[in-house]
Amino acid sequence: MRTAIECVFRGIFIGAGATLVIDVWAALLRRFGVPSLNFGMLGRWIGHLLQGRLMHESIAKASPVRRELWLGWLAHYAIGISFAGLLLAIFGLGWARSPTLGPALLVGVGTVVSPLFILQPALGAGIASSKTPTPVFNTLKSLTTHIVFGVGLFVAAVVAARLFPTSG
Repeated sequence: MRTAIECVFRGIFIGAGATLVIDVWAALLRRFGVPSLNFGMLGRWIGHLLQGRLMHESIAKASPVRRELWLGWLAHYAIGISFAGLLLAIFGLGWARSPTLGPALLVGVGTVVSPLFILQPALGAGIASSKTPTPVFNTLKSLTTHIVFGVGLFVAAVVAARLFPTSG
């Protein structure tokens, strides 16, 4: 397998796998009454972003966007795959062929910057959910989810390494 193709393939596999892990985590949390991001609202934000609007006072009050739930789920997985690409860009294909937990956790934790300082403010929740009734809880939930994402990056990379071993 050529290196570039292998890198893209592993990035997609690892990113989708890690995103699936946080989806399972979110489903588990919901069973205990802990709400998670409504991907329709993510899709609504992206739909408005494509129309030139970045910030909202409340994304829930913004006008709906056609196929927003589908768009949100697509974006959720695309973001996870992009973060896996970042992991491979930083630590290389060698890491993906022989993964260790540290780099995956580092990237997983590092990606919490995106929801805390980009998505939440853009949706109207403020920096680190500061405009919500439970900002500390929401911030800790985001951090925990991104730790789980880091573990998911590692697990998905281990699975990929076992399913698709290379000689070099």
